[in-house]
Amino acid sequence: MDLQSLTDEFILYLSAVRGLSDNTCIGYKNDLAKLMEFLSPHMEVGDVTKENLLLCIGQLSKQKMSSATVNRFIAAVRTMFAYAHKFNYIQKNPALELKTVKLPKKMPRFMTQGEVNELCSEPVTKELLWGNRDLALFKMLYSSGCRVSEITNLKLGDFRGNYSSAVVTGKGDKQRIVYFDDSSVAALRLYLADRTKLIAQNGIKEPTQKLFINQKGEPLTTGGIRYIINRYSGPEGTNHHMNPHAFRHTFATTMIGNGADVRMVQEMLGHSSISTTQRYTHITTEKLIETYNKAHPHS
Repeated sequence: MDLQSLTDEFILYLSAVRGLSDNTCIGYKNDLAKLMEFLSPHMEVGDVTKENLLLCIGQLSKQKMSSATVNRFIAAVRTMFAYAHKFNYIQKNPALELKTVKLPKKMPRFMTQGEVNELCSEPVTKELLWGNRDLALFKMLYSSGCRVSEITNLKLGDFRGNYSSAVVTGKGDKQRIVYFDDSSVAALRLYLADRTKLIAQNGIKEPTQKLFINQKGEPLTTGGIRYIINRYSGPEGTNHHMNPHAFRHTFATTMIGNGADVRMVQEMLGHSSISTTQRYTHITTEKLIETYNKAHPHS
């Protein structure tokens, strides 16, 4: 079996058997495409050596790829060759001893309350895109701590009661309840009224059940949400660029900074490991120290 055939079968296995999301499968496919670019899609799987794989990793480093990109590539290669070994396509796994590179410590980017307020005011004060939709989007991201993919996939039928909570499906198809504050619900109701009018005006007979749509009535993609946030946080808006994940980071640091229990925040964020959530404790502590050093006269 050559690398191309193995990759195709492996991606199908991840999707159909493991039930991984489309985005995750696309990520694996893109990383494994690099492997075939460095070697050859027609190279026999059994002929791949550890040295071949190390050369591929070296090529990524020469291209000045980030440590996170290199580690993602290594993880994809290790997982696929483990699959090949499990199903007896190879007798020896050449990726078994591949080690990930050390990641530099990087604080997640989060917003201050002032920055949140400024960004949320942009859809109201400036006619950039679709004001009511974008305000609802920003407020819901901030008040729930949802991943952008979870908001993208949120359906009208996922809400409970008066729109103050909803069931979302996170990584690994794990479901959890997320909550929205009163201002988010108010913004959502204004957007839903707009949404109903747009669907009627466009004569859409079978509208999507996805909550957030574009002005053609089609579901917003994760790329579409990134575009919206880029517009409002770019030169036309606040001129302080933010990515969608900044809302999630801000939710977590705000909750922990205000005394919320770390395990409760873990549940709200849908983290499988508490160590992932605990990094926000360190960030909050570092921020307090930084504030102290700036403000105290004897610091």
